[in-house]
Amino acid sequence: MEKMKGSFNGWPYHSKLFDTGTGQRYCQDAPIVLRCFRFWRNLGHNDIGIQIKGRALKPGRTWPGNRLEPGRNRRWEMIKDTLLEEINLLWEALRQYLVKQIEELYGRYDGHILEIGPFSGLIFALAQKNVGQSFLIAAFPQGSVCLCQQEAQKLGLEDRVRIIESDSSLTGVPDESVDLAIFRGALFFPSLFQVDFGAIYRKLRKGGIAFVGGGFGKYTPPEIISRIGKRSEELNAELGKVRVTVESIQAQLRASSLGANAEITTDGGLWVVMKK
Repeated sequence: MEKMKGSFNGWPYHSKLFDTGTGQRYCQDAPIVLRCFRFWRNLGHNDIGIQIKGRALKPGRTWPGNRLEPGRNRRWEMIKDTLLEEINLLWEALRQYLVKQIEELYGRYDGHILEIGPFSGLIFALAQKNVGQSFLIAAFPQGSVCLCQQEAQKLGLEDRVRIIESDSSLTGVPDESVDLAIFRGALFFPSLFQVDFGAIYRKLRKGGIAFVGGGFGKYTPPEIISRIGKRSEELNAELGKVRVTVESIQAQLRASSLGANAEITTDGGLWVVMKK
């Protein structure tokens, strides 16, 4: 058994590593367990199983004693931001392939591009390919702005991609100002936000298009999906991902009076394409 003490990114840790051939690890400090987890992963420990006070942290579960609940306390906010950061980094590998599908759908190289929500990254790939003239991220929930700003700075795009704190109603985004809106992960995380199809449609200019939903995209190679799929599924579960059906999305669109302006595609995921 090896004991470790110190700090990582300014976060103290006091953790125990069990090297018994099982790959199991144990972290004593529940609030920072995922920081410890990322630290170990960065050292090459890719077989880590996390336990807290002897109990496994399973996808979709709260900490022991149900002290950590989405939307209810500070610990959840800390963990949520770490999960969002890791999943966005994980999905860097397939941005170029999903962007290819969006380019094909959009068919333009001008216009104002909007990316919505916490699962950012596609707008950076579009900016790098000069698809669009101006770029805006409407980031939410709270904490996502910082993650998006860090990514923009890393890519040298902080002067091209504007980032604002917003919400599912797209507060701060003028009506009829967007040519292409992208909202990845929109349909599956009700504990984080509720998708507002009506708000997205209002922000589109005439002739504008919105690509809303989730999935790996139709051009992503199977080997990429195989490489990140399992970890992506685990992170999504921790963030509270739920299963949705085409029928349930159709019902939401009808409730928003957008049935005639939207179509659902399962090509590379589950996506709603809205045109104005």
